[in-house]
Amino acid sequence: MAKRARQLPQDRGSILFDVVFEDGSRASNRRVPMEILGGLDGDQPARDLIEQQEAEIAEKAGRAPRAIQTLMRTAKPEPKPARE
Repeated sequence: MAKRARQLPQDRGSILFDVVFEDGSRASNRRVPMEILGGLDGDQPARDLIEQQEAEIAEKAGRAPRAIQTLMRTAKPEPKPARE
C-alpha cells in the first residue's frame, strides 16, 4: 500500500506562527490562512486573528484572554532526506 505524502501547511494554504504572551507562555504553530496575509499590513491581520482566537478560547475556559507580546512566523522545517 502506498504511503500518502504529507503536505506542509504552506502548501495547504496556511502559515504557522509562534506566539509569546506577556505572561511568558508560548503557543507554537498557530495556523493563519494565507489569504488574509500580505499587502501593506504585513502580519498585523495574523495578530488580529490570533487575538480573536485567544479571546474565544479564554471565554470557553472561563479566564481572561492573554495579551500577545511577540508574534513571529514559524521557520519552515528542513526537508527529510529520502530513504534508500
